[in-house]
Amino acid sequence: MRILVTNDDGIDSLGLHELARSLLPLGDVVVCAPDAEYSGAGASLGPVHLIKPELHRASVAGIDEAWSITGAPALCVLFAGLGAIEGGSFDLVVAGINPGANVGGAIYHSGTVGAALTARQGGINAIAVSQSVPRGSHLGQGVEEGLDAQKWHTAATIAAVVARDLINHPPARPQVLNLNVPNVELADLQGWVHADVESTPVNSLTTVKREPKPGHEGAFHLQMAWDGARRGAPDPTTDAGAVATGHVALTWLSELGRAGSGDVTSLGSAIDRLLRR
Repeated sequence: MRILVTNDDGIDSLGLHELARSLLPLGDVVVCAPDAEYSGAGASLGPVHLIKPELHRASVAGIDEAWSITGAPALCVLFAGLGAIEGGSFDLVVAGINPGANVGGAIYHSGTVGAALTARQGGINAIAVSQSVPRGSHLGQGVEEGLDAQKWHTAATIAAVVARDLINHPPARPQVLNLNVPNVELADLQGWVHADVESTPVNSLTTVKREPKPGHEGAFHLQMAWDGARRGAPDPTTDAGAVATGHVALTWLSELGRAGSGDVTSLGSAIDRLLRR
């Protein structure tokens, strides 16, 4: 079993290191992570015709092989799977531990989730691991000043248990599991929930205010305002609600495909009319 561990917070993240070490009993663990912060990158690769990515050896205590790449987490997964790292292909990709729960709308923008989605696109099962933070979380991103309070060991322990089971009971087709863990001691977890994705924003960007940039006519600084207030508690059956009530949230993320809720009959008719012109 060969396991690739990555993240979107960079090679120096303590959450990444704790996660990688927790997976050592499961197989050969290789770390390949961005050389810098890439939170909010989603599954972006960057402008592939312009970037000049580099691979650098890195050091993670307890891990025999670690690398950093000058690029986004999805690019780390893509390059590692295509042979940038010797030793063969990977059987599992685990991304995290992200400081800040990636629940609800945050999953659209998360580099942690983006790395996992990229792995699935390459035919590999993947787990995106995130942990709530006590304060300062915006769209799944934790404020660095509060990270000294993170109980990384809790999320790492849960991730290792989940990874072991996924290895022992692989799904029929490659899947992505979004795993969110409360920031509490292991003994204080209230259990787990097979959770849906929360549809109501938990902590959203509400306004953007322009402020003139001194000495630069026609240029503006953009000041963002966030709203963490909710109208009532989140639904406990959702990922956000599960974490808020002290539960581990397990959410399978759907695949790209033909499924959709909208009828395309009218759209197709419009195209037919155009082509008959």
